[in-house]
Amino acid sequence: MNEALPTIAILGGTGALGTGLARRWAQAGYKVIIGSRTLPKAQAALDDLEALMQERAVSSVAVEAMENLEAAQNADIVAMTVPYEHHGSTLETVKSALTSKILVDVTVPLKPPKVGTVQLPEAGSAAQEAQALLGDEVRVVSAFQNVAAHHLQEGHGIECDVLVTGNNKEARADVIKLVQACGMRGFSAGPLANAAAAEALTSILININRAHKCHAGIRITGIEDA
Repeated sequence: MNEALPTIAILGGTGALGTGLARRWAQAGYKVIIGSRTLPKAQAALDDLEALMQERAVSSVAVEAMENLEAAQNADIVAMTVPYEHHGSTLETVKSALTSKILVDVTVPLKPPKVGTVQLPEAGSAAQEAQALLGDEVRVVSAFQNVAAHHLQEGHGIECDVLVTGNNKEARADVIKLVQACGMRGFSAGPLANAAAAEALTSILININRAHKCHAGIRITGIEDA
């Protein structure tokens, strides 16, 4: 008998990155909850996603809309795709619902207008800030910072690898499964302190994308069939 897949909540899941992940995970058979600060906004994102699925002749998928706290309460794994300015406040809102769960933190500490300049927080990274705020009862894993939302929204394969960092080895392995469900390769990149490297790379990729008018990602070489 196949193991039941976990339910995934995507907090701040109304943007291009959040709905892109929702589409990929839902198509892979996961039950997905799109979370937002308000239910109407979450529902609107769900309606848009369902319209896109219908337009591209994608079979019915299990996606729901909820406010962030309810979404976190009803999920086994929670992903955060909020802008950095809302990172701390969103975590405070859902903290009580995250105990014993995995939090996949996708946040990058971009500070407009200089988003092409690396500006890491005093704690070292947004993911480390999340771990400090939530405590050891929550397994924070950092991932997906270097994947363009544009590619997640498309139906094709993605030639981009994902660096997965976290202090819990089993939690990193679970998130690598989610990366693979999106059609990419995931690599365990060590403890959460190393999230600073992936977060910083985003600003570098922004400069490359501007210069070449593309949606660049990263690729790990020298490893076959990983």
